[in-house]
Amino acid sequence: MTTTTRIVAAALLFAVLLAGPAAVQAATASAAFQGPSIGPVPVEFILFATVLAGVALFHAHTLRIALGGAALISLYKILVSPFKTGAGVGGFAAHLGHEWVILSNLLLLLLGFSLLADLFEKSEVPAVLPRFLPDDWKGCFVLLVLVFVLSSFLDNIAAAMIGGAVAHTVFRGKVHIGYLAAIVAASNAGGAGSVVGDTTTTMMWIAGVHPIDVLEAFIASGVAMVVFGIPASLQQQAYSPIQKDADARVHVDWVRVGIVIVILAAAIFVNVMINTRYSDIADHFPFLGAAVWVAILACAALRAPTWSLLPGALKGSVFLLSLVLCASMMPVEQLPAASWQTAMGLGFVSAVFDNIPLTALALKQGGYDWGFLAYAVGFGGSMIWFGSSAGVALSNMYPQARSVGQWLRHGWHVALAYVVGYLVMLALIGFHPGAALR
Repeated sequence: MTTTTRIVAAALLFAVLLAGPAAVQAATASAAFQGPSIGPVPVEFILFATVLAGVALFHAHTLRIALGGAALISLYKILVSPFKTGAGVGGFAAHLGHEWVILSNLLLLLLGFSLLADLFEKSEVPAVLPRFLPDDWKGCFVLLVLVFVLSSFLDNIAAAMIGGAVAHTVFRGKVHIGYLAAIVAASNAGGAGSVVGDTTTTMMWIAGVHPIDVLEAFIASGVAMVVFGIPASLQQQAYSPIQKDADARVHVDWVRVGIVIVILAAAIFVNVMINTRYSDIADHFPFLGAAVWVAILACAALRAPTWSLLPGALKGSVFLLSLVLCASMMPVEQLPAASWQTAMGLGFVSAVFDNIPLTALALKQGGYDWGFLAYAVGFGGSMIWFGSSAGVALSNMYPQARSVGQWLRHGWHVALAYVVGYLVMLALIGFHPGAALR
């Protein structure tokens, strides 16, 4: 076993052990769960852990493993272990009826933002940026800060894709895996303290958490930004230095810039409107993803998107949707008692487990400090490339990122940053439990 494999195995084992208490409580404390278990652990968790291990160890076959895992777990649930919505095919159909909005939104956003990133890169704005960025590692760091800021009001997928497009230009196509991990981390960190910056914080907002209660997450994410941003910037500068001077022949295509702004504005407008005025219908239709595509198609006559990018983006999207579907079928019906230790553990679990159901359970259970929870479930997924939708989206642009071993080896600073940021916030403001919202 190589050193990289040991690192991967240890990281996955740690995450599974952290998830263990939730699995045990779901099996023993919930009368609804009637499926088989091995000891206190439901078989579903063992199957899901096997899928994740396969994705981690055989990164050249991630799509087939994820699809096969989703099919296997679905078949197992249909034949052996009932869904929360019922048993057999009917229970599976009802489960899909509940999950289809989340899956559709993710699919539409991942595909749409892959076209947006290409439009942004072809606008030549990234080629102009070297005129304004510092010429050394600090330029790499400033770019990460820009991604952080963008993600505070944009979807983190869009922020990561824009950051990836800029990096492709200013580093001449040679982007270090450690820096790719940092771009994803910056996009997730920026959204952690904003109710419009991440799906999980938006869920909190809809459930009744005041935006100010989430804002404190910026303390942890700001500290984390420094902890992972500096070493990642040094890695990138040593690997492929930032372009010092912009090409004098560069001419910004303002039409493409305008299209990018229209797409992002449509996403922001619909996100805010749904959450402030029409939250009761948010679970019935993928409004956010649809808004992005309406804007793309409306502007296609001005500058045609590169439609040929969609097949590649579709593969990455189907991979993520398969893992999200697997996670949604896990019999987790309650979490361990809320505490700062539990919230911190959920950050590690989020690296391998969909953070949307984790957030929903935490909101229902109550007792969490919402700023700590927002940071944990928002930033935690950055530790592995498939732990967040931003990571999967960026891996569509940079396929070399699809290696858990390389991500952990070169992106070690992301896990360190998560822990340091969390502990600094804990020391500065303390953990103040909130009430159940639903």
